Amino acid sequence: MNQKWYKAGILPLLAFLVSCVPANQLTYFTDINKNLDPAINARTQKNIAPFDKLYIKVYSINPQTIQIFNSSEEIRYGSGPNGVVGYLVDETGNINFPFVGNIKVSNMSTAQAAEKIQKALNDYVSETTITVKFIDNQITLMGEVNRQGIYPFIQDKLTIYEALGLGGGLTKYGNRKNIILIRNNGDKVLRYRLNLSDSKIMDKEFYYILPNDVIVVEPLNAISHSYQNNTFTTALATITTLIAILLFAGVHF
Repeated sequence: MNQKWYKAGILPLLAFLVSCVPANQLTYFTDINKNLDPAINARTQKNIAPFDKLYIKVYSINPQTIQIFNSSEEIRYGSGPNGVVGYLVDETGNINFPFVGNIKVSNMSTAQAAEKIQKALNDYVSETTITVKFIDNQITLMGEVNRQGIYPFIQDKLTIYEALGLGGGLTKYGNRKNIILIRNNGDKVLRYRLNLSDSKIMDKEFYYILPNDVIVVEPLNAISHSYQNNTFTTALATITTLIAILLFAGVHF
């Protein structure tokens, strides 16, 4: 072996070996052929909580009623006359609705809140229909995703795969078997570790991502552009130096 072969052969080979990531670490649903039964996962709706922002619209055959209740300046999102009128749920779980005053809506679904608001309005106006929706939903993606950041969405909830898709999916070095989900539940902060290569994840409650969830994608143990592995760099330098010394001493491989 000569110096040219060493430079042209050994180093590229070493670089290739250490940069390779096994295919089974880059694959979703590695057990898909073992689990052919359909998954069952009821999409339970998120209940209203303090500091949520709600879009509330009043429908009526009376134009004056529509004008009074749908032009409130309680909170306006967006610019211009087409901005969305919304209501902030305060720390006690109430919204302050025109004429009615405080209405407690925490721990209710949006459908239940709409029914309660409608009943409260019956004392002032009749023949109204209420629509309640969440607005300003967002999640945070961190770690080994292609685009870290805070992402808004309009659905009540997303699947874990839809959520990661907002950030462009995982990088080459994202560990699909080690996804951390952080979720606020009242005064508690819950933490889960998710395995995206396990198809049984679709049966779990955390398969659906809720507003304000934080998703952190941990890196694989392999070195990546995002995480510098100083121990590995030192070891590689030691190996290449040893090979160079042996070649200089005339040792043939």
